[in-house]
Amino acid sequence: MPKSFQSKSFQSALAGLVLAAAVAMPALADGLKDEIAPTGKLRVAIAISPAGGAFWSTKTEAGYAGVPVDLGKEMATQLGVSVEYVVHQNSGQITDAASKGTWDVTWLPRDPERETKMMFGPIYEVADATYIVKAGSSVTNFASLDQPGIKIAAVNATTTMRGAIAHLKNAKVTGYQTYDEIFGLLKSGEIDAFALSRDQLNKMAQKIPGTKVLDETFKKTVTAIAVPLGHNQSLAFVTKFMTDATTNGALRKAYDNNGLKDTPIRTE
Repeated sequence: MPKSFQSKSFQSALAGLVLAAAVAMPALADGLKDEIAPTGKLRVAIAISPAGGAFWSTKTEAGYAGVPVDLGKEMATQLGVSVEYVVHQNSGQITDAASKGTWDVTWLPRDPERETKMMFGPIYEVADATYIVKAGSSVTNFASLDQPGIKIAAVNATTTMRGAIAHLKNAKVTGYQTYDEIFGLLKSGEIDAFALSRDQLNKMAQKIPGTKVLDETFKKTVTAIAVPLGHNQSLAFVTKFMTDATTNGALRKAYDNNGLKDTPIRTE
């Protein structure tokens, strides 16, 4: 066979492979987009609170701010779609909506109960949960806190609330829908304590003089990216996204942009 013919045959075959790859790649991308952004937008579930941190987002004049807000925007850019933020009051509401098809991706605390309702990717934060006690309280540790008649507040249907209920045998734990409501109750002295992550409670203590954050820790709370059940292609994509974000600096940048410059990224 002449070399020129072989060369042309090779070039023809190579062109065919390139064309096949070009056709296959958009098809794969479209398949992912159909699952992870079925409305044509990436719908990111966020929870709004002044607490800040690696999970909570805040309302701003321009829209929303927070680590999940920044990560959601970056993910949408990689997918080539716009981002839409689906607002909730707490992580429990996000969990309840997991089977309703109202959001596509979220970042929230993981626990065994939630693992039955959504699929989780890599953990990017590990937080210590404890309690803040009201001003003037004689409570100094867990033993003096866990007494009959002591009123403990937690954000309703959250990992921290479930942990506090399991931890305390005598004090009563009551769930409330918003951080703001609990902040007001603690400030007015209508509750004795509030269960939340230590970093957020330390910030709260600065705003309510006389309150004290207890030294002990009753639970380690891990926060991770999540997608609805059955979204296996989405899970593979978001897992790679978070793995890359941890190594390429995108996660660090999201922390730094949201008041967490001194907060280390903690993974399991």
